[in-house]
Amino acid sequence: MRDTNAKPRKEKEIRIIATNRKAHYEYFLTQRHKAGIMLTGTEVKSVRAGKVNMSDAFCYFKYGELWLKNLHIAEYKFGGTQNHIAKGERKLLLKKRELQKLEAKMKEKGTTIVPVEIFISERDLIKVEIALGKGKKHYDKRNSIKDRDMKRDMKRFLKR
Repeated sequence: MRDTNAKPRKEKEIRIIATNRKAHYEYFLTQRHKAGIMLTGTEVKSVRAGKVNMSDAFCYFKYGELWLKNLHIAEYKFGGTQNHIAKGERKLLLKKRELQKLEAKMKEKGTTIVPVEIFISERDLIKVEIALGKGKKHYDKRNSIKDRDMKRDMKRFLKR
């Protein structure tokens, strides 16, 4: 029996926890994928609290599986003896076909897989957005800085 006075459920939205701004500066990002991440209980609580730093994080393949390394998840304050290692390796969860495609692309020279952001999905799952990146040259980075400065100046000019 359904309650007619029940409140309708609110649709949850994606909540971004951390972004890797350094990745946009260092790489040309092409293909993007959303991957699950294997975490322990205290890691989940720290991520939900926003205690994540992903500036040095990178992905690599080991035995046909994709792993995330150097993702810093701060220790949970109330973790006690169950606490996790702050900069441990964490397995990323993708379908086998996606993994095979990414591994083939990674074998190309100068291509890498970079984590771009960590977010909580509509279903309250912690996910990582990864992207295929090709390293920028020094002059490309200068162009990125110039474009960013021009956009900022245009915003300032339009606000007047």
